[in-house]
Amino acid sequence: MTEPTSTEAKPTRAYVIHPDLAGRTQRREPEHALAEAVALAHALPGIEIVGDEVARLRKPDPGRLFGKGKQAEIGERLKEAEVDLVLIDGPVTPVQQRNLEKDWGVKLLDRTGLILEIFADRARTREGVLQVELAALSYQRTRLVRAWTHLERQRGGFGFVGGPGETQIEADRRAIDEQMTRLRRQLERVVKTRTLHRAARAKVPYPIVALVGYTNAGKSTLFNRLTGAEVLAKDMLFATLDPTMRAIRLPGAKGVAGGGQGRRIILSDTVGFISDLPTELVAAFRATLEEVLEADLILHVRDISHPETEEQAADVAEILESLGVDEDVTLIEVWNKIDALSAETRDALRRTDARTEGVQAVSALTGEGLDDLIAAIDAHLTQALDEPRAEAVVTLPFSDGRRRAWLHEAGVVRREESGEDGLTLHLLWTERQKAGFEAL
Repeated sequence: MTEPTSTEAKPTRAYVIHPDLAGRTQRREPEHALAEAVALAHALPGIEIVGDEVARLRKPDPGRLFGKGKQAEIGERLKEAEVDLVLIDGPVTPVQQRNLEKDWGVKLLDRTGLILEIFADRARTREGVLQVELAALSYQRTRLVRAWTHLERQRGGFGFVGGPGETQIEADRRAIDEQMTRLRRQLERVVKTRTLHRAARAKVPYPIVALVGYTNAGKSTLFNRLTGAEVLAKDMLFATLDPTMRAIRLPGAKGVAGGGQGRRIILSDTVGFISDLPTELVAAFRATLEEVLEADLILHVRDISHPETEEQAADVAEILESLGVDEDVTLIEVWNKIDALSAETRDALRRTDARTEGVQAVSALTGEGLDDLIAAIDAHLTQALDEPRAEAVVTLPFSDGRRRAWLHEAGVVRREESGEDGLTLHLLWTERQKAGFEAL
């Protein structure tokens, strides 16, 4: 009797390499960059990390990235560890990729390819899938190297007359271009839908608060804490990709999510940023990230416990600037994950945020500091929107329950009286709320 064989796929054995170029000023330490690359690799399903290293280089070899000695040395380690996949934490040219794969006998991905693989695995909505496909095709188009020499002298027509015909590279590139054109058309329809949704929200008299930050800074945990939602929140890079929006009423200073009579807002959770975010992804996800451009207030969530939190904050600032976020938009820095710090450091941070304008130290996990954050959000919105409230009187027929409910939901009704002709409501509202009511 034969032994039963397992049909479960074996994990891919991966090795992570961070190239450290001597003499090049880098924002972050090589060891921390390597740790982030390993965390990225762990975010892919079916991956088993069997080794990692920082490879120091004097200068990149144009053909193989690494010099002959370094390449052979790494190759021995890959062979001993029986590696299937090598992840290079940095840019690798198509020629370098082809040569290294041939020499080492493994599959190779650079940083952009790895991030694209993660996004492809995580995208859930139709828009997210289209955006990732478009970014992946844009990336693959640059990976077409001359591996089709047997077709390079193919003739046009029947081969008797005419110039050279289409090479395999040209055919592949044309097929990719046609597919990219189809995807762009589909995305344009999605963007139109998103624009309509955005226009519909503009009629709603609620300010928009957008959460931005480095991936794994705790945005989704904070979003869940404030809204009572159940967005996936894991200690993993790019745990969530698709933007989520919720209309909520901010809790009172001592309240819980969803309760109290605080200000009504729309809270938006966006995709996390990362250093060296592929340009293809920034372009593809622009429609999603444009939600940030519509925000009345931005909460920049930082993992204050991370050793390179300042470098991460600088990366986020660069991406916000590239998106064209207006400098006039109010921004609060949310120093998250203070629960991961020592008691002394945590107390020092809380004292610092009390003295510093636009900074709030919190723990989205435990709820510490959230009352102060909520009060700061309300205060900043009041200041940013600069919306004076005016008294008004509106009379509605008894049958107009929809508009009456809207006014009560917006929290602008001070007094309500019943008369012969209907209901008379005494209001205190802003111009934005008045416009939203009239739009009904």
